[in-house]
Amino acid sequence: MFLKSDYQPVTSISGFEHINRYWDRRLGIPAAKILPGECYVSRTGEMIVTVLGSCVAACVRDVKIGVGGMNHFMLPVQLGEQSISRPSVVNAELCYGNWAMEYLINAILKQGGRRDRLEVKLFGGGRVLSSMTNMDIGKRNVEFVLDYLQKDSLTIAAQDLGSDYPRKVLYFPDTGAIKLKKLRTRMNNTIEQREKAYLDSMVKKPASGNVELF
Repeated sequence: MFLKSDYQPVTSISGFEHINRYWDRRLGIPAAKILPGECYVSRTGEMIVTVLGSCVAACVRDVKIGVGGMNHFMLPVQLGEQSISRPSVVNAELCYGNWAMEYLINAILKQGGRRDRLEVKLFGGGRVLSSMTNMDIGKRNVEFVLDYLQKDSLTIAAQDLGSDYPRKVLYFPDTGAIKLKKLRTRMNNTIEQREKAYLDSMVKKPASGNVELF
């Protein structure tokens, strides 16, 4: 829970209590920071923050009632041979785009949103994992989310996808505003290292050949 002496924090929507929420002193606004495999939906004037490498984040909101949120997924779809070994993720399935998109949209609809009023903005999918030359995960994530939205008949209002740089995204669901910072420096490979380590720990072959979530 974020703290500020003259600010009374509102209760988060049920199911999102585990998300890191804090007071952003620079912008003077409550904020929620999400990591890969996380999602956050807000019905108040909060900011949602994430940093993307090859991951993709979808920012979705109901333009009439101002309820919206953001997800952050690492791989396009969950496959039968894969399992996730990251116990800090409350819903580990959200590491995958097919689960993350459904979860985010359904959470907004549960708060009174309507599918025909949804506004979608997309970010991420950069080619930042230089050590994985045969697998452009960012490109796969972009192809997945564009195909998903087309099949679901949802229009993209804005996007910044692909290329070879990571991004920091600040999203304001009540207004739909976006602040985007392209992290162009190649001297700092912190994001690449963290993402590679996350991917290595996330996907592995279980001994039984079945999906294991733990």
